[in-house]
Amino acid sequence: MHLLGLAEHGGGLLDQVEVGAKRNETGHFRPLLQGKDLTGVVVTFDALHTVRSNLDWLVDNKKAHYVAVVKRNQPLLHARLAGLPWSRVATGHIIRESGHGRDETRSLKTVSCDQLDFPHAQQAVKIIRWRRDQTTGRVCRETVYAVTSLATTAATPADLARLAREHWHIEAHHHIRDVSFGEDGSTSRTSHGPVNLATLRAAVIAAIRRAGYLHVPESRRDHTTPAEAIRLHHLD
Repeated sequence: MHLLGLAEHGGGLLDQVEVGAKRNETGHFRPLLQGKDLTGVVVTFDALHTVRSNLDWLVDNKKAHYVAVVKRNQPLLHARLAGLPWSRVATGHIIRESGHGRDETRSLKTVSCDQLDFPHAQQAVKIIRWRRDQTTGRVCRETVYAVTSLATTAATPADLARLAREHWHIEAHHHIRDVSFGEDGSTSRTSHGPVNLATLRAAVIAAIRRAGYLHVPESRRDHTTPAEAIRLHHLD
């Protein structure tokens, strides 16, 4: 059982749909968003959904914008982005952070470009992520390309860096559901069981965040009794 979810940046799960297998996700992109008011909203998604027809529909029909990650499943577009003269482009935004046992630096460059032969593309984006493990000293460097329908007048490099980071937080939500709540190991496979359980897990995580917790394992240790849970969520 595979679920495709829709979530707010910095918020909770809005909707989800059963898709059978991950390869079927792109066919559910429009149905999942169809009934939502997306006027002026920026939509982010996995590279799997960087599909011309879906993004054309998103901008023309839903009046939304997108930030679309481009990987090698779009080989021609990926090659065009990688071949842009990035060495002559100044870094538009850079941030350095430490936490969770690693040091991380993320730099972002943008190029205003309307010749990518991709629907409504206004800017090309290059993100370089550099990570160093504080224990082993191992260094990892990753380059990510993206395109966006947001023009330079609508989104600065700092805005695009924030949107990319917020999308990563949504990815982390799925990681929490698996690691802390064992979602991938769940034996519920039939009828509406998987969807209902996923909804409950998402609701629990949202409640934990509202209670002020940054780390889910810590919050689970504090929820030892029903009375304690009621007190933590100010329901007494």
